[in-house]
Amino acid sequence: MRKSNIRGWLIYWLYAAAAGHFLVGALLPWISSQPLVEVYHQLIEQYFWPGAAPDAARNAQIWWMSLFGATVQTVGLWMGALVYFGDKYRSRIAWGWLTAGILIWAPQDMLISMQAKMIVNVWVDCFALLMLIPPLLLLWKIDATLIKSAGESK
Repeated sequence: MRKSNIRGWLIYWLYAAAAGHFLVGALLPWISSQPLVEVYHQLIEQYFWPGAAPDAARNAQIWWMSLFGATVQTVGLWMGALVYFGDKYRSRIAWGWLTAGILIWAPQDMLISMQAKMIVNVWVDCFALLMLIPPLLLLWKIDATLIKSAGESK
């Protein structure tokens, strides 16, 4: 498969990841109080309250999860913009910033999640790393090669 074909698929993959973030962020405020996330809320409650958690705790969790939705939605928007610029201008800087952002976020999120014994969050973070870092590093390399070969052909 040619580099341009691989590059195109990687770009689509990253657009899908950005759209997924945007969509999940938009849905979080709507699903944060639904039975779908009941087990997740219970896991958090077990860490902070060994017995039964007060009702106010659940309300606070729902509020924080809803608020986090706006953050995830914004991250999806920013991801989409950086993918667009990286694609249009074959910018290694865009791939670098996306990679840096993920590599700054993931270890911190994993550490905080492990401290709270929220292993499900650690697994989600590992999945995100595996799904995003390899394509970004490949794009970094492909665009470096394309830029170099374009310069040599002049």
